[in-house]
Parts: sequence; structure tokens; C-alpha cells
Amino acid sequence: MSVIDARLTELGISLPTLAAPVGAYSPAVISNNLVFTSGQLPFVDGVLPATGKVGAEVSAADAAGYARTCVLNALAAAQSVIGSLDRVTRVVKVTGFVASAPDFTGQPAVLNGASTVLGEIFGGVGMHARSAVGVAVLPLDAPVEVELILEFA
Repeated sequence: MSVIDARLTELGISLPTLAAPVGAYSPAVISNNLVFTSGQLPFVDGVLPATGKVGAEVSAADAAGYARTCVLNALAAAQSVIGSLDRVTRVVKVTGFVASAPDFTGQPAVLNGASTVLGEIFGGVGMHARSAVGVAVLPLDAPVEVELILEFA
């Protein structure tokens, strides 16, 4: 068992099956020693667990959980192109988009759901730069979308 697989088991996390793209793109691509994932929605078994705006139909706490789910989907996409997450040497950047009610300003707290699970899985290698962006709407009316840039060897 790989080191990251053992860590995932210890945390009670199993990576989902790679989500099928909802458009004409690849879930992840490699350029040199970087993996760029496409924006991942919080699909669970092919279904969005919630839709709507954070701060209105979706609570910030629930959205943070969905950001975590997005990261697990992104890691599944990365794994599909590099074979093993043990090859990850650095989580470089997390970009998160939060479909926000007009007065919602808690985007950083929502994206902590993504950042925290990366730290739990990768330890210090999981420390990353991040953007947390509020947007009017996301594909399929998802509340959150997350993309990753990972360095690997």
C-alpha cells in the first residue's frame, strides 16, 4: 500500500471514481512536472449533494464540506494522470469558486474545507497558495468548485 493510500485509510477517506467531464475538456493535464486539474464540482456518485448560493440556499459550513469533496474529486483526477498520489511533492495552488449570495463574504472559510483536507492528507507538502473567489453562479448551479495545481516527481 502506498504512503498516501495508507494516510487516506487512516483518515477514513476513499477517493471517488473519476468524475466524467460535463463538457469538452480533460479532468487533469500534465505540463512538465505539474498537474493541473479542471475545476471539480462536489459530485458524490455522479450527483450534486446541493445546489444554490452559499449564504442563501446553502450554509457556509455545508459549503466547506462540499469544497472538501471537490478536492477529493480533484485528487482522483490527478491520480488518473500520474498513477499514484505518492508522486506529489507539493500542492502548489488551490483555486476555489464559491457561488455566493450578494452579501456573502465568507469565501475563505468555505475554502478552508479544501485546504484542511489537503493538509491532513499531505502534511507539509499540502501547504499551498490559494484564491477564494465569490461568483454569481457555477456550472449546474453547484455551490462550490475547486481546481488544483500539484507538483510531482
